[in-house]
Amino acid sequence: MRLFGLIGYPLGHSFSQKYFSAKFAEENIAGCEYHNFPLLSIDDFPDLISENPDLCGLNVTIPYKTEILKYVDKTDNIVSEIGAANVLKFRKESGKTQIFAYNSDVTGIKDSVLSCVPEVSGTALILGTGGSSKAVSWTLQKMGFRVLIISRTRKNGTIAYEELNADLMSNISLIVNTTPVGMFPNMEACPGIDYSLLDNRHTLFDLVYNPEFTQFLKKGKERGCKIITGINMLYSQAERSWEIWNDDKF
Repeated sequence: MRLFGLIGYPLGHSFSQKYFSAKFAEENIAGCEYHNFPLLSIDDFPDLISENPDLCGLNVTIPYKTEILKYVDKTDNIVSEIGAANVLKFRKESGKTQIFAYNSDVTGIKDSVLSCVPEVSGTALILGTGGSSKAVSWTLQKMGFRVLIISRTRKNGTIAYEELNADLMSNISLIVNTTPVGMFPNMEACPGIDYSLLDNRHTLFDLVYNPEFTQFLKKGKERGCKIITGINMLYSQAERSWEIWNDDKF
């Protein structure tokens, strides 16, 4: 049996297990299972590995996309540049398990943005500074966006929410929420930006996919913004994960 799964905490919002279980059934993929492995601490990761010798691959979600790197044996070039991973591949060599780290978020981000913003222009505002934010920033810069990162407190390389004003927003074309704000079960919450500054010049992209239409996206749509939900990113990065786990070139 080949075992795959998801680590993070909490995992009640995740559709990954449902997605892969359906994929295995619909595509007649035998001998594979996908489980959720909620970890209260990343320090529990070694025990998870030792207790599940059939593990072939894992997805990594909030809040461990950066912390997981201390437990991997090798990272690909993209992970090294970003500093975050969301896919782990296990290889058994000479009786020892080697863990390789990849990032399929970059594929999901690019596919999602290009589906709605075929012509790259202006500045992208990224909400949040975690592992997903690192992947979004790297991908959008590779696509040609200028990037501005916002967090609750101003620090090196970021601005604070209270600094967001009309002049700044006039140069923003894409706003990406990489935080868990608005995610199930806290679906009435939304990032603390001034939504009155939004108009039809802006595109909003939320990495949260449960619910699909978050308060962040709803408020943007009310102001005339284009919106991109997190569902397509979920599917795209999941398929890229499956490719990584099953292709010997990785």
